[in-house]
Amino acid sequence: MNGLQETTFRNGRLLLDDNEQDDNQTNSHLMSDGRATQRITRSELEFIPMPEATDTFQPVSHKILVDALEEALTLRNFRIVRSDFAASADGMKLFGLLEINATTDGVRFAIGLRNSNDKSMRLGMVAGYRVKVCDNMMFEGEFKPMLAKHTKGLDLIESVSIGVDRIHRGFEPLSRSIKTKRLTLISDDEARVLIYQAFLEEKFPITLIKDVHRNYFSPAYEEFGERSLWSLENAFTESFKEIVPVRQYELTARLGKFVQPLVLPTNQPQPAAAGGGGQ
Repeated sequence: MNGLQETTFRNGRLLLDDNEQDDNQTNSHLMSDGRATQRITRSELEFIPMPEATDTFQPVSHKILVDALEEALTLRNFRIVRSDFAASADGMKLFGLLEINATTDGVRFAIGLRNSNDKSMRLGMVAGYRVKVCDNMMFEGEFKPMLAKHTKGLDLIESVSIGVDRIHRGFEPLSRSIKTKRLTLISDDEARVLIYQAFLEEKFPITLIKDVHRNYFSPAYEEFGERSLWSLENAFTESFKEIVPVRQYELTARLGKFVQPLVLPTNQPQPAAAGGGGQ
């Protein structure tokens, strides 16, 4: 095995799941309002037109981008198990979510993708276990492996390959962080204090406090029955699902900042929230 493969399989921390039946937890989402963008299939990417290149701007084919990403993942023994795409009406903007066969402690990792051929935003990827891609250009993951301008000198294959290498290296500290949260047991009184602090200090919508309390102390899913920091974090994210996508994005980012100081240092990559800036 080469070094990358050894990193993937070492100590079973990061598993490559090839089972047809998938019972892993998925926390990643592609949000499209059906107006600014429409959901499309991967096969439809081939038929989206691309503008001519200029001296200063190099458009990137959505299909070629996704194919290059899949090839780079395959070379590192990763496989796409589910994909979701949304494109603007003129086909100039693409937003994508790719879930891959990399799991840890029952949690599936994903890659968020965006591209534009109208100079409205940079080509970018985010990755992690809570990836959010929204057609309002909000773009969030645990870390950001690639952000590139559409310049004439852009080497797409090289940029994607470097990005996937960064994703691969980043999954290991994320795995350790999840494991640490699961092992960080908290008493019921500590959980109540943390919930109170979160709403008081981070100013989450007070209307959610009962939902968070119920999701933690009477969880709907058996895997969140343990009294741990991981279960508490999921109690919050579960309550966010009833909120409009933009607010979900904001509250999830705020929750990450609240929870991270409670986790022992793990050299985890810093959260990435790439906005919709242009070139």
